[in-house]
Amino acid sequence: MLHYAWQLYGRWCRWSSPFIHLLTLTVVTFGVLAPLICHRLLYSYFYLRRWHLNPMSQEFLSQNQQEGQAALHYFEKLQIPNISKASNSETFRPLLLVTIITVQRRDDFHYVLQVASRFHHLLQQCGTNCQSHRVLVCNVEPDPSRHQDVKLLSSFFPMVSRDKTGEDPDPRVNHFEKEKQDYVFCLEQSLLAYNPEYVLVVEDDAVPEEEIFPVLQHLFLARFSKPYLRDALYFKLYHPERLQQYVNPEPMRILEWLGLGMFLGPVLNCVYSWAAGRPSLNWPIILFFAAYSMALSELVGRHYLLELRRLAPVLYNVVPVTECCTPAMLFSASSARRALGYLKGLQCRQGFAKDIALYSLLRTKGENAYVVEPNLVRHVGMYSSLWLNDNPKLL
Repeated sequence: MLHYAWQLYGRWCRWSSPFIHLLTLTVVTFGVLAPLICHRLLYSYFYLRRWHLNPMSQEFLSQNQQEGQAALHYFEKLQIPNISKASNSETFRPLLLVTIITVQRRDDFHYVLQVASRFHHLLQQCGTNCQSHRVLVCNVEPDPSRHQDVKLLSSFFPMVSRDKTGEDPDPRVNHFEKEKQDYVFCLEQSLLAYNPEYVLVVEDDAVPEEEIFPVLQHLFLARFSKPYLRDALYFKLYHPERLQQYVNPEPMRILEWLGLGMFLGPVLNCVYSWAAGRPSLNWPIILFFAAYSMALSELVGRHYLLELRRLAPVLYNVVPVTECCTPAMLFSASSARRALGYLKGLQCRQGFAKDIALYSLLRTKGENAYVVEPNLVRHVGMYSSLWLNDNPKLL
């Protein structure tokens, strides 16, 4: 018996043994290579927060401040169009109306100018494919005249304002309820002013990605023809990167994670078998590589795998929605009217902000909603309009 155990130990512990190969691969990958390569990746488990968070946060703020100044100069140099700012909504119905909701924040970052300049540039770049798109700025500052950036934008975009000048604040309306009421106002005004086929409601710190219009064009022409998507209450175009991991109570992500392992397990087994000169099919090794690839993808960060889908619009994923957040929300005209009716009947408060209120409707009203992956906007606003924070961090 002892002799048999010694033989078994000798077989497993020889350098040519698969056990030693795979153990070495695991130790080198997770103990050496991944920590060295990924220690600066913000959404990776290997991220060294204590070393990098403060300097990276300061670097981001500095860069974003420069982008705000660049956006200011963009509009200062831009020639004011000769056409009327308010398009004749009676004779033209846009396919897509981009509504930018804005409130006065810190002047030095010019958040709304960053968003508006990016949309303006991308629409110019898009050309004839985006001729049926329009942009509307919705100013929800209680005293609209205080919002200096909006004054500049009024020369280039149609504008609506929720003027509360001179009114005494209603003590029953908390910050979260006001934010919901502002959202309802802007969505309602979008429908009244333009009656578009789709409304993209964007908060003033959600800068669009380069490919937003080609992806939306693909969704309109190809994906939304499916009934289950056509009847959705809304589509989220942003979900926080830190919440995009596989280990999450979302069934679709677990299925995606398992599918990744089922695909990469046999592929990596074939690569290993070819390199080691062994039989091509070995179920224990396939299972090892499936677990290896699943662990590596989770620890490095699902967010970085999602970025590969930016190669083409057809690769973008449309999956059932998750709870947080609302920087960029796409509604069809009919779903926007349903959402307005629902939201007007809800009272928001701390712990039940408008994003949670919208998500709660899926259960209470039997609605469906989806999120587009990867994100089609970047959330750049580290200074919130709801919370005071003098030292914001990226995480």
